[in-house]
Parts: sequence; structure tokens; C-alpha cells
Amino acid sequence: MTGQSTAEGPRTRDGVDLAAGASVSVVIPAHDEARTLRRTLEALRAAAVHEVPEVVVVANGCTDGTADVARAAGATVVELGAASKAAALRAGDEVATAFPRVYLDADIVLTPGTLDSLAARLRAGDLLAASPRVEFDTSASSWPVRAFYRAYRELPYVREGLVGLGVYGLSARGRSRFGQFPDVTSDDLFVQRLFGEDERGSSGGTFVVAAPRDLRNLVKVRTRTAAGNAELSRSAGDAPPAAAVEDRFGRSTSRTSTALLRTVGRRPALVPSFAVYTAVTVASRVLARRQGTAWQRDSSTR
Repeated sequence: MTGQSTAEGPRTRDGVDLAAGASVSVVIPAHDEARTLRRTLEALRAAAVHEVPEVVVVANGCTDGTADVARAAGATVVELGAASKAAALRAGDEVATAFPRVYLDADIVLTPGTLDSLAARLRAGDLLAASPRVEFDTSASSWPVRAFYRAYRELPYVREGLVGLGVYGLSARGRSRFGQFPDVTSDDLFVQRLFGEDERGSSGGTFVVAAPRDLRNLVKVRTRTAAGNAELSRSAGDAPPAAAVEDRFGRSTSRTSTALLRTVGRRPALVPSFAVYTAVTVASRVLARRQGTAWQRDSSTR
């Protein structure tokens, strides 16, 4: 584990002893997320109508009041001295007690009832990994950003349900598929590639991702994604064999390109949006090769 860690805070929700009675654990890695975390935790309460969630916030390398916000909301708090999402996920796993287990980014908003639906879907046993469907909030975004997401929404892995993009859940059997989270940037893609198409899927409910407000921050986010994808393809250890990763990635890329061409053919009005999507994607991949896995984050929504 990276840095020093401490775990503290009440482990109750509405008078229920979470250590004894939690029905689902939610692990939230958070690095300087005081401004976004409060909204995330408030939404999480409404997302669980029937479930009793054990919420573990891992404040890693924070210089703001992230840990204080988490404590005030009644979460169990783990503090790490160094900023590392992978280390935060590992630390959260050490403290969390329940399954299904949900991994949630600190800036993601679950809609009401969504945690209930996700836990129920995983408890049914036919899926080992699942995620709600994504909604992108572009209400405060510039035209190029809105155009990018108009195209992005049409991608097969977004339309059909993707494990990741800020929240995913695992059953106990799904979590046993791997050991500790590896030191990779794209933990969601790492997890997605561990499961076949018949083992992962969508649950009910949705989650909201606040889109970057301007093109500069969009490129930063997409560059981080591109760098993380490339890093994962090169990784070893707990990740799937490189050949399997490359094969799945190759099929996904080919399928995406085919889907884009077909969509443009049916809906020519989307041509400008797909042009923006293509330009941002190419620029992000070029920047990712130059910058490596240096952390990039969207500062416009924080």
C-alpha cells in the first residue's frame, strides 16, 4: 500500500450497524474531491432505497477537505499519504466487508434506486460484473464538447452497456477473478477485460457523468483514457494475457469504426459530431504517446 493509511469514522447508517448489516459495499477513491464528493454521497443515499450500503471513502494524497466531507456524511474514511487510485482501491478492498461490491468515482452521481438495481442484478448470479447505464450532462459544455458526446453516445460499448466510465459492481465470484488491483490507470477497463460478454452487462438505473465544459479539458480527459488503454495493453501480472487483451481491443476498435460509418450513413446530420469525435480521439492518442500516463484531470467541473 502506498503511503500511510488510517481508517476511521462511523460505520452506521440510519442506526444500522454497517459492519454487521451492510448488504453492499461501495468503495470510493477520492483525490482532492471535496467539491464533488458531497454531491456524490448525497446522491448515493437516494440511490439505495432497500440496500444498506457500507460506504468506504479512500482519501488519497488529499490537500483539501475530502476526508472531512466523507466523515460528515457518515462514511468510513481511509486516508493514504500519497495520491494513487490503484492504492486507494486496494485500501478500500481491505476495509470493505460486503458483496456485491461497487467501485464508484468521487465525481459520479447515481440516480435514485440505481444502487438497489445494481446490487440486485449482481445478486441474481447470471452476471459477475455490471454497471448502470451512463448519462452525460453536457448542459454547461461548449459546442465542440456537446458534439463529441453526441457521437460518443452512439458507440456500441456505450449504447449496449459498459462496465466502467466511473462506476461498476462485482459479485463475490466476480471479485475473486483477480487478486489486488494492479498499478494501472484504467481500473475499469482492466476489470471489463477480465470478463466475457456473457459475464458482464448492464443493470437498471443510470449514473450521470458531468462532461468537461471546454475542449481543452475534454482533450485532457481523453488523453488520460488513451494513455490508460495503452498502459493496460502493455501490462502484465494480474491483467489478462497480452494476446487476449490485444485481441479484444482490436475487435472493439474495428467494431467501433464500423458502427460509426453505419451511423453516419443513416444519420448524415451527425457528420459534424463524428468529425469532432475523430479529431479529439486522434489528438488524444498523439498526446498520450508523448506524455505517457501522467495524470490528467478535468478541472472545469471541479
